[in-house]
Amino acid sequence: MRCFYNPTCILVLQGLKHMLYGNENIVYTKGQYVVSCTDIPVSSRVAEASEDKPFVVLILELDSNIISNLILETKLPQAVDNKEKALAIADTDAELLDSFYRLAQLIEKPEAEQNIMSPIIIKEIYYRLLTGPLGSQLRLINTKGTRSNQIAQAISLIKEHYSEKLNMDEVALSVNMAPSSFYRNFKKVTQVSPLQYQKQLKLYEAQRLMLSGNYDAATAGYKVGYESPTQFSREYKKMFGNPPKTNVKNLIAV
Repeated sequence: MRCFYNPTCILVLQGLKHMLYGNENIVYTKGQYVVSCTDIPVSSRVAEASEDKPFVVLILELDSNIISNLILETKLPQAVDNKEKALAIADTDAELLDSFYRLAQLIEKPEAEQNIMSPIIIKEIYYRLLTGPLGSQLRLINTKGTRSNQIAQAISLIKEHYSEKLNMDEVALSVNMAPSSFYRNFKKVTQVSPLQYQKQLKLYEAQRLMLSGNYDAATAGYKVGYESPTQFSREYKKMFGNPPKTNVKNLIAV
């Protein structure tokens, strides 16, 4: 299944999953966690699950503003800007597992307790992530002035204007990067080029619109910036394996 991962931490409690990140096949299973430091396109499939033992994960979306402030507050050491990949996997230690467990337990608590305790525990989880084995990637992408943070800013800009015709050289200059450096580092972080990234954003959003039931293929294509229904259908099929109508019908059936 193709999807976009938002900045997220995924803690695996049961089962096994394969994920394709660019050309890299990542396998993660019980006792491990995955961190996606920014918005990235991936393909994934559950490889080990059953009716008795389904694939079970805890997912926490990451707030870049809180993480950036926490980096400044804790004065964590500057990570070396050579680990540009935005997605990585590590073994879950007892402290991180305990933090997630206490956060999950809040579901059964009164709303007042949830409102008070959840921000505290979430901040604790962020700290564990920042100081854990994947902390350098997370610090880099949330520390102003690093190449990874400049790419994260560019991603935000592309997301905001995904349906428009963008000049990627101008996007590079807007985040204070030379175009050649921008293209090289963008692909290191996301595993795709800036133009491919924008195209995938368009197609995922078109898919979401059609799944909502309020848009047919042609209207969804126009909505996300395609001027030609034929081009939209062709690129959609290339990415998802079927024309828009067939793909959406199959997804709804599942």
